[in-house]
Amino acid sequence: MSKVVVSIVMGSDSDLSVMQEAAKMLEQFNVGYELDIVSAHRTPEKLFTFSKEAHKRGIQVIIAGAGGAAHLPGMIAAISPLPVIGVPVKSSNSIDGWDSILSILQMPGGVPVATVALNGAKNAGILAAQIVSTACEETREAIIDYKQTLNEQVMEKSARVKK
Repeated sequence: MSKVVVSIVMGSDSDLSVMQEAAKMLEQFNVGYELDIVSAHRTPEKLFTFSKEAHKRGIQVIIAGAGGAAHLPGMIAAISPLPVIGVPVKSSNSIDGWDSILSILQMPGGVPVATVALNGAKNAGILAAQIVSTACEETREAIIDYKQTLNEQVMEKSARVKK
């Protein structure tokens, strides 16, 4: 694994099963990452410190997952100069996930959060790797290979369906 350049954070350990999908994709692309719990509501000091200092530690992209009110991605984006990818998580206290989706998606002008689908941490991992790949040819080549593999899989399935 290469140097840690992506931080994956979540509001609670109950989000871990979803957020591990981002970690799996980063591992596939050999992108170094860290994983932590940072609650916007229960650990606000940790949130502020993390958000202010992540770029100073060499982090290039932050993936933030949260359920319910889902303030974590937006609060990080309000403080950090780094790109933030929000993963809305359908949690036990969620209203079918819509509360999380809208909390992350409907950010005010000037505070962008790239938002993936409900429980879409896999795509968040891919997007983070693509952002890293703008400055890392090795990661870019891994993404090109991954997309070629996706293409080949669909072509094989297409051929089977046509028979």
